[in-house]
Amino acid sequence: MTGKVRTIYICQSCGYQSGKWLGRCPECEQWNSFIEERTSISSRRQQGQGIQSGAAPIAITHISADEGERLPTGIEELDRVLGGGVLPGMVVLVGGDPGIGKSTMLLQVAGYMGCSGHAVLYISGEESAKQTRLRADRISALSEHLLILPETSVERILAHIDQLRPQLVVVDSVQTLSSEQMQSGAGSISQVREVTARLVEMAKSTGIATFLVGHMTKDGSLAGPKVLEHMVDCVLYFEGEASHAFRILRAVKNRFGSINEIGVFEMAKDGLREVRNPSQLFLSQRPEDTSGSVVVCTLEGTRPLLIEVQALASPSPLAMPRRVATGFDVNRVALLIAILEKRVGLHLHGEDVYLNIAGGIRVTEPAVDLGVATAIASSFRDRPIHPQTVIMGEVGLGGEVRAIPQLEARLREAEKLGFQQAVIPEPNRPLGLLGGTLQMIPVTSLAHAFERLF
Repeated sequence: MTGKVRTIYICQSCGYQSGKWLGRCPECEQWNSFIEERTSISSRRQQGQGIQSGAAPIAITHISADEGERLPTGIEELDRVLGGGVLPGMVVLVGGDPGIGKSTMLLQVAGYMGCSGHAVLYISGEESAKQTRLRADRISALSEHLLILPETSVERILAHIDQLRPQLVVVDSVQTLSSEQMQSGAGSISQVREVTARLVEMAKSTGIATFLVGHMTKDGSLAGPKVLEHMVDCVLYFEGEASHAFRILRAVKNRFGSINEIGVFEMAKDGLREVRNPSQLFLSQRPEDTSGSVVVCTLEGTRPLLIEVQALASPSPLAMPRRVATGFDVNRVALLIAILEKRVGLHLHGEDVYLNIAGGIRVTEPAVDLGVATAIASSFRDRPIHPQTVIMGEVGLGGEVRAIPQLEARLREAEKLGFQQAVIPEPNRPLGLLGGTLQMIPVTSLAHAFERLF
């Protein structure tokens, strides 16, 4: 390739470019984030000529507002997160830790769509065609319409796509691809940005739905520049622990749907299985008559989930007691402990407090505050909560219990699983919302709740 080559320095965090190395990025203020990249000036000129010959401006009133028909992926939990299916020309970036199930899920999607008669091109940059075939055998994703392409050159990939014109393209993974117009190695910031830009341009111009698999860094973010997430239409994260069988699929960006929905999966030997009733699964191993164990109801998008909160309070030998939380914000735990000490009179300043959200799920909703505070108090007093009680409510700094949204949906989920009573905020007192057997216990404060529970 001819053309003058120059060296630039690019921030790995935000993509900021500089002509010289800098110790601290002036854009995102990260230290030691610059890496050296070599770019070709001729390739930039070719890109500029392509822009000049691009599409002409169109009046917004002349553009069709029809999104198009969504294609089902064959996995209802994935369709829920995407907003009802995948749209033509939609570009979805899927990230997650190694081995969590990204490639397995997308191969299941490719197999289903291939069996439905849609042409699918699966680009494998990390595995050979034989390895992909063995995985497809294991998860029953074989189809004559599913084509495997073990290739890493984006130019050759785009040529195959232009010739085959599939309805779905899966790229596993985008960090393994490279462009011949760039001199840097595959996986570098310049290559990832260039490859993704060309795949997005292909998807938008042809209407081909595209899934991209992205690697994760050690700090839990997608590898490559942050601008990578801005280029695509949807960003999905796979969450889960290696020691747990459950996987949570969460959307952090979605131009065509809500970002509040989650999908719940269970890893099995034949691939990822959908969990249709995650509340029942999360509570299946809950011990009864154990202090510190409380069932709460959290809302993920439109889906209410019943989960178990476990707390352990024990005397601390340290001058500064430990505050440890798994699946919950540890700063929120410290705040609730301070409220329990000030408003209820529990002497927790000499206690180590450990909190765990069972099942490996992470909870951020304030509606579980009352349940977390009750679990800590239950462990401290060594008095168990009735096992058929579900607790929900937000706790203010004054110890008051505040209203929470969509209470009716939460109560119906609790009633469906056979719970007998529900502790709810007094401002949320339902007026004939449920005609079942679920007994309501409205409370106004933490002290009031503890009077009714202990």
